[in-house]
Amino acid sequence: MFKSQSDKFKALLLGGGAREHAIAQALCLSGKVELYAIAHNFNLGIDLLANRFEPNHSEKDVDWIADWAESESIDFAVIGLEDPLDVGLTDVLAERGIPTIGPSKAAAKVETSKLFLRELMRRHDLPGQVGYHYFEDAHELEEFLLSSTLDYALKPLGLTAGKGVKVMGVQLTSVEEAIAYGREVIKGEIGGSAGIIAEERVIGEEFTLQAFVDGINIVPMPLVKDFKLAYDGDKGPNTGSMGSYSQADGLLPFVSVAARDYALEVMRQVVVALRKEDIVYRGVMYGQFCMTKNGPKMIEINARFGDPEGINALALLETDFVNICQAITNSTLDQLEVHFAPKATVCKYVTPSGYPTEPLVGSPLTIDTEKVEALGVKVYFAKVDKGAKSGEVLTTASRAIALVGIGQTVSEAEAKVAKALAFVQGQYHVRNDIGKGVREPAATGV
Repeated sequence: MFKSQSDKFKALLLGGGAREHAIAQALCLSGKVELYAIAHNFNLGIDLLANRFEPNHSEKDVDWIADWAESESIDFAVIGLEDPLDVGLTDVLAERGIPTIGPSKAAAKVETSKLFLRELMRRHDLPGQVGYHYFEDAHELEEFLLSSTLDYALKPLGLTAGKGVKVMGVQLTSVEEAIAYGREVIKGEIGGSAGIIAEERVIGEEFTLQAFVDGINIVPMPLVKDFKLAYDGDKGPNTGSMGSYSQADGLLPFVSVAARDYALEVMRQVVVALRKEDIVYRGVMYGQFCMTKNGPKMIEINARFGDPEGINALALLETDFVNICQAITNSTLDQLEVHFAPKATVCKYVTPSGYPTEPLVGSPLTIDTEKVEALGVKVYFAKVDKGAKSGEVLTTASRAIALVGIGQTVSEAEAKVAKALAFVQGQYHVRNDIGKGVREPAATGV
């Protein structure tokens, strides 16, 4: 159990995006916490919820954060984004006696090193693998690509904010472009390392399965379909994500119960494989899969909630999130029933005009939150600055506001978001097609 010196727990949240706003709201809904938050950016939603918010401070400043948390008598922490995991914040907080929802630096390598994950899966002969080759020499990569008849996904080893992967036949239109990108990654040490992975390209639709993990037990969340390309019709450059949807039955039109269970088993076996190597994984695990003709294939693992996939899940969470956090740190998830509302969600990101290539920075956006929420749409603020007027925010170079519609069907949830956009004023960009034309079963619940 978390220790507390009062009738409420002091919870520390790391990160300032819409995902973290959703986490903050989930923590505060319990009525059990006083919220403290640290982020490198301002977030209006977190600012309104937090007892104390420290913006403009790096989430990677491990020693400062640990000292601050100790001085504030923080009872537990939740890490929303990947960078603090990469630098071992969880480990340092543990040394100070502060349990954290977020894996250790060693466990987080399933995200922070793509080579680590692939080698782990190969060592333990796990299901869902794809073929891969690792290169540290650009000339060797060139020879390999010129001699192969297959297409590959080229991936820097480390963190690139979801924008480092380029696929032959998609972003890379020729072998020559692939060779040039590989050379750029290796020589420029994109992702923090002079190496690159060439993974065999898999064909099919991608889906996200997130789960709570306590080192032993794994509890799944509803499946989510994410849309990373900037423009309608899945066109344009890669982004952090333009939005996502989930179905009321927790599945997706192209993912059966059996396929979902197979993907969950892959993730469970990753947790077991880590434990066999004396690495305990506690926190949220995000599995990105491709639904191929031969079943789900593991594309990648992230060591935290997705953004926006985590927002879809948290918007439906009915179980007290603080109880889940306690169960994660105590390895007692098997003793807790975790429930999600049997409803569909559609998340659409309001982004600056020109996003992602030439985002209009400092442009005012005004949102009538009351009217939006009256439609059954949740509002989560991302990376925006505070405006001069009530209800006004200023765009940065990143995403601005996540709008999440909730309904009995995906089409109903999408229609709510479409109506809500009438109450957002200013210059912005949205992908309008997310959640439209989804083939889904009748809404009978999970």
